[in-house]
Amino acid sequence: MFTGIITDVGTVLETEQRGDLRARIGTNYNIVSIDLGASIACDGVCLTVIALGAEPQNWFDVEISAESLSKTNLQSWKTGHKINLERALKVGDELGGHIVSGHVDGVAEVVSMTEIGDSTCVVLRAPVALAKFIAPKGSVALNGTSLTVNEVNGAEFGINFIPHTKSVTNWGDVSVGAHINLEIDTLARYVARLAEAETKG
Repeated sequence: MFTGIITDVGTVLETEQRGDLRARIGTNYNIVSIDLGASIACDGVCLTVIALGAEPQNWFDVEISAESLSKTNLQSWKTGHKINLERALKVGDELGGHIVSGHVDGVAEVVSMTEIGDSTCVVLRAPVALAKFIAPKGSVALNGTSLTVNEVNGAEFGINFIPHTKSVTNWGDVSVGAHINLEIDTLARYVARLAEAETKG
């Protein structure tokens, strides 16, 4: 489990197709503190560490299944691509965002970006099947970042980014047309399911 609070911005150092896609990610994390088999959220996708190293910089390797590639934006990873990283939640850690599983539900598209003062308002379009789970003032995880929804208009919804968020994540590099990993808030999913059950009942 994760919180959606990004703790490092990693860099794709290389990718290689070996049945599944294997990626090497450069990080500022102290790799001595990372165990093989540990889970790290990479742009919101929970991936397992399969190798570690420190030359020429700290890095870890992950394998990405065809299923994960089909449901996320990870197929677009290229050398030099910046990635939001978060270590798995430990018992006793501060829950600064919301509960995030690292299981991406689909891919949203950035349809507009507007500067308002020092902040940036970003409007995204969600897959139609997921739009019903997104509500004003509710939470979503976008590329692993816990964010609050400002407004909803059909399948489109707006998010506001303050300068700090853009400086400590890869959101400072996002542009219109970008495809973004979207994870629906677990609570919203269950509320919608309960409402659906009551309607059918």
